[in-house]
Amino acid sequence: MVWSPDETLVAIADAALRGRRLARAALDVIMPPLALDGGRPGDPVQSRGLSADAWRKVTFIEAPVCDGCGAPQAYDTGAPCPACQAHRRAFDRARAAVLYDDASRDLILKLKRADRTDLAGLFALWLARAASDLIAEADAVVPAPLHPIRLLTRRFNQAAEIARPLARRAGVSYLPDVIVRRRHTPTQGGKSGSGRRRNVAAAFAVPRRAWPKVRGKTILLVDDVLTTGATAEACARVLKAAGAARVDVASVARVQEHEA
Repeated sequence: MVWSPDETLVAIADAALRGRRLARAALDVIMPPLALDGGRPGDPVQSRGLSADAWRKVTFIEAPVCDGCGAPQAYDTGAPCPACQAHRRAFDRARAAVLYDDASRDLILKLKRADRTDLAGLFALWLARAASDLIAEADAVVPAPLHPIRLLTRRFNQAAEIARPLARRAGVSYLPDVIVRRRHTPTQGGKSGSGRRRNVAAAFAVPRRAWPKVRGKTILLVDDVLTTGATAEACARVLKAAGAARVDVASVARVQEHEA
């Protein structure tokens, strides 16, 4: 078998991640872990892993929400929110579990930058609740991809770590390789909405070999944070160009629309 350079980088990253999981499992036997947020010993634990203090700080999104983007709404009007009315999005619907604030940002950054992959299962549980209506209609779960260079430096794709247990829990197909990130773009942080859209323009593709996997299917795209929706929309466009009938989005957290 001959692997491409991208496939080799992905294989190396997967092997490194498996090694870290085995090491963490061995360490947990010797030193049982505390609350996932690092609460003090003896603190009561909520939500399968968060300390009570962290649980109180997280702002969970409850109905009613805009069906188009998942933004919390004061009333259920049955109509799209003003932002969705002003800008037709490439994806069909979106849901998020929590608001992106200091509390949720700290947890998400622990997953992304501190190798806290044990948080991914907790986030999958949150999404199973927040996006239950989208999951019920999904044919497959797809994580937002990382470029191979970023995957090698980060050593894992945080979206994939969340999407995998979510798909397994729901009994839905998990398709980690139907979207590839073909351009190594700068981080989206600090960019305006238009800047984010320019940054990810033509950054994603669905390889032709993967088209039969998505053709005619309802795809649930999973990511950690929905800010302006630029990345989600770019992924949705290439999935629909490959024949997907519908693309919905589930993110752990979302920025409030007026902050995006």
